[in-house]
Amino acid sequence: MELDEIITKTREQMNKTLEHFKQQLLKVRTGRANASIFDNVKVDYYGTPTPITQLATINVPDARTIIIQPWDISIINSIEKAIKQSDLGFNPANDGRILRIPVPPLTEERRKEIVKFCKKLTEDAKIAIRNIRRDQIEYIRKSEKDKELTEDDRMLGEEKVQKVTDEFIKKIDELFASKEKEIMES
Repeated sequence: MELDEIITKTREQMNKTLEHFKQQLLKVRTGRANASIFDNVKVDYYGTPTPITQLATINVPDARTIIIQPWDISIINSIEKAIKQSDLGFNPANDGRILRIPVPPLTEERRKEIVKFCKKLTEDAKIAIRNIRRDQIEYIRKSEKDKELTEDDRMLGEEKVQKVTDEFIKKIDELFASKEKEIMES
């Protein structure tokens, strides 16, 4: 494999890690109503665990309220039960047609816990990026031993992989800083 292909592959793998990290941060509750909070909540729908998003319309009329309107009214109690059993800490109000979910403001202590959790997600993402770097550098060194790359190419390759790694670590740090600010301000 040529050096450009190795760098492209490295960038693709790191981009997948970055996208996964972004998705994880979206699911973190910030004290503002956000429909994506329910992306991982599954409802027992005729014996099949089904995401709420496939069973209902989720609206956010204001920063402190989420409204879930099931397409099939008969499953409203199942949706309510799934939300209560999730670790989100919500207590939906069921009027028989829709679920109103008040989003309470976060306490200072809870905000700090959430930031701590986000720091852990950030560190996990950085570790994944560094593992990709390690694997690619090992591959470059093996390619030099197998006489597929010259010593100059190996050194250039390692340098380029490190630059890509630094770029993605910086992006992860920026995303964390933005999320931390959002959590502490809301």
